[in-house]
Amino acid sequence: MLPMQLGPGQFGDNTLYLLLFYLPFLLFLFYGQRIQAFMILGEVSRALGKLKIMRERSRKEVIDYLVNHLKPKSDPQEQVDQLLEYFTIMPVDLDPSGIVKKIEHVVTVRNDRIRSEIRRLAPETDLVKVSTAENILEAASSINYIYKLVRHFYLLGKRTSNIYILVQLQMIMPMILQEADALVNALEAFKLSQPIGDGIGPMVVGRMMLNHEKLDISKDTVMVKTEYKDRSLYLIKAVGPGGNVGEPGNAVERLINEMGVKINSVIMIDAALKLEGEKTGEVAEGVGAAIGGIGVDRFKIEEVATKMNIPLYAVVIKQSLIDAISVMRKEIAEAADKVTKIVYRLIEEKTQPHDNVLIVGVGNTLGVAQ
Repeated sequence: MLPMQLGPGQFGDNTLYLLLFYLPFLLFLFYGQRIQAFMILGEVSRALGKLKIMRERSRKEVIDYLVNHLKPKSDPQEQVDQLLEYFTIMPVDLDPSGIVKKIEHVVTVRNDRIRSEIRRLAPETDLVKVSTAENILEAASSINYIYKLVRHFYLLGKRTSNIYILVQLQMIMPMILQEADALVNALEAFKLSQPIGDGIGPMVVGRMMLNHEKLDISKDTVMVKTEYKDRSLYLIKAVGPGGNVGEPGNAVERLINEMGVKINSVIMIDAALKLEGEKTGEVAEGVGAAIGGIGVDRFKIEEVATKMNIPLYAVVIKQSLIDAISVMRKEIAEAADKVTKIVYRLIEEKTQPHDNVLIVGVGNTLGVAQ
């Protein structure tokens, strides 16, 4: 057998082949993290650009609504920019005693300040347009904050070359964009005063209030007394069709403590965040105070219910966060009849004749009258 002999250039071809084969491994071994960071930076940068467009669009929507509907006497751009940067410092919670009262005070001052600033722009505007402007401004402010927060971590990760910051930002970016996009789409519903998904609770109670005399029981909150099968029903919801959530906690406290009404049962109706895989508009029953927010109203309702030993029943309509702030979907609206039947069934099963039953519709009353 003849020994193998290398032809001309065969050694050089093998070396080139090996070099091309191992070069990518060497590059990723020494520069893989930098390459990955560069790719993540590009992806996050594109997402940040989308958020910037959303922020500018929402700002323009606020200004256009103020100019076209509130008819301000001066250019509102500067004041809108100030309100978009408006912030709230929550009270210190090192000593939790009395923290709820402090939070309520700070939030009340914040809401009153924003409303007064809008009224200062157009002092002769009706309350519905003012509340609509508040909702639009709130959505635009949320988009502005999301953009600034994402930009902060993007620039921080870029300046420090910290891939872990960038990877975390990349992982949650689809959810951030989804939420921001929902807020932008909600602006159209706010401008036209169309009901949103979160308004299903007030919608159910509002229908039960029709053709009955309304009583202002707390700020932006009304009550109606009616009868059903020898039971006295006390219905409470925020004032519509402006975008209000009212003060259901204060309303319940006043009804029981100040007005001296002996309530035997409380039924609360609200939208609830659904889990992935659950159907939008699905109705569920439970117990407890069905109310979101920062917790002030929930605390007050739970406090008075515990003190008076009043059972709390809850009926919720499941929907996603996007559904809650978007124009009310057909599935959610159609759930109103089912919720009403459940409420009446609970009244018949859980109460006795001559009992007093309190029914609270919780949510934003945009486009929902009474």
